[in-house]
Amino acid sequence: MLYHLLYPLTKTFSGFNVFKYLTFRSAGAVITALLVSFLLAPGLIRRLRALNVGQQVRDDGPQTHLTKQGTPTMGGLMMIAAIALSVLLWSDLTNKYVWVVLFATLSFGGIGLWDDYLKVVKRRSTGLRAAEKFGLQIAASLVIGVFLYFFSGDPGAAHLSVPFVKRMIIDLGWFAIPFTALVIVGSSNAVNLTDGLDGLAAGLVGIAAMANAVIVYVGGNRILADYLKIQYIPGSGELVVFCGALLGASLGFLWYNAHPAEVFMGDVGSLSLGGALGALAVVTKHELILIITGGISSTYAFFYNLAIINASYLLARREAFYTAALCGIVYGAILDFHYYGKLTGFGLQPDLADSFGII
Repeated sequence: MLYHLLYPLTKTFSGFNVFKYLTFRSAGAVITALLVSFLLAPGLIRRLRALNVGQQVRDDGPQTHLTKQGTPTMGGLMMIAAIALSVLLWSDLTNKYVWVVLFATLSFGGIGLWDDYLKVVKRRSTGLRAAEKFGLQIAASLVIGVFLYFFSGDPGAAHLSVPFVKRMIIDLGWFAIPFTALVIVGSSNAVNLTDGLDGLAAGLVGIAAMANAVIVYVGGNRILADYLKIQYIPGSGELVVFCGALLGASLGFLWYNAHPAEVFMGDVGSLSLGGALGALAVVTKHELILIITGGISSTYAFFYNLAIINASYLLARREAFYTAALCGIVYGAILDFHYYGKLTGFGLQPDLADSFGII
């Protein structure tokens, strides 16, 4: 909005020329999202407490988790508001990719909001059924995939870049549409699975936002993309502003989510953030790099789903039930470090969250 209002006035006042620079507008997006988070958080936390929208903790988990009982959840609402307001304020709103990533953020946030509503308001412990949640996520992702494949005007919309291999591009053809859904849904649920420690998910998303900002900026700059031999996506550089908003919102939320947490982001936050990271990856054609920028979230999701698939396979073959159970326990012990730490005394929760952030 500011870009459209002030940049045309450059001839009247040359100082407005700064609005054409992505670096300036991305910095503005960081600061705006951070300030919006700080302004919204106190009132939102009070409101959630007044409505008794608190975290429900299972009594069969680590005893230290019982202290989280009743802590306000659905704090991801302020993150979505901060991101949306900041993006609308600082982005070039004629850029189609801005709307694609914003759609992913809002649609997955809406799914998470519905899930949280069923859990904390309607007291349905499972929230949305798995089929309902995945069905809605896949539908939203397919909308993005269809748009990018048929309507984006990008001749490389069906291409997949292979990291660390210069000029190696795989043409996925029509399979790019379901592949887009796979990436976005996988990314969204990876962040959702990671959201277990105070400050963990928000901190990792902030780090991923910075990494994506670099990737987006290089991929959207013809000179840099050609020099580094990576795929150039015209117009994708504008998403640096979105990455800035994502970073600012994550830092603002982290202030209230760091141990001991005053509020949790809930599914409305984790699903929307993961959806945003997935959408950034498919737009910039660096889906495979998402495994690296996703860090702990990607590793967590991989082993979690590997455990489920392996256990399900063993059960389907009607082999020993204890073998399947043992498989799930072993994989769970590998990936779920924070539960391991709670149960075995391996460090304190803040130390574990800091360690994950460093990694």
